Amino acid sequence: MADKGDIGWRVMAGAAAFGSGWVARKAISAAWKKTTGKEPPTNPESPEVALAEALGWAVVMGIGMEVSRLLATRAAAKRWHRGTGQLPGPFRTDG
Repeated sequence: MADKGDIGWRVMAGAAAFGSGWVARKAISAAWKKTTGKEPPTNPESPEVALAEALGWAVVMGIGMEVSRLLATRAAAKRWHRGTGQLPGPFRTDG
């Protein structure tokens, strides 16, 4: 069974990832619109969306969301370390 620290970390990391994902999606969508002059595709899988546009959106969104999640998780781990004096369980090394 997970201890309270583990549950607390999961809640904190999940909230950070969710919040950063929401902000990243808004920022990526705005940048796409400014760069291309068009709204981002709402359904890139649709045959009505050009393949180049669908692939471009998938790449930009995938990279942007993963970078956002990574940065949010690292920031949450740093804050966790400051608050508890140790890294969250998933980041601890035994050596």
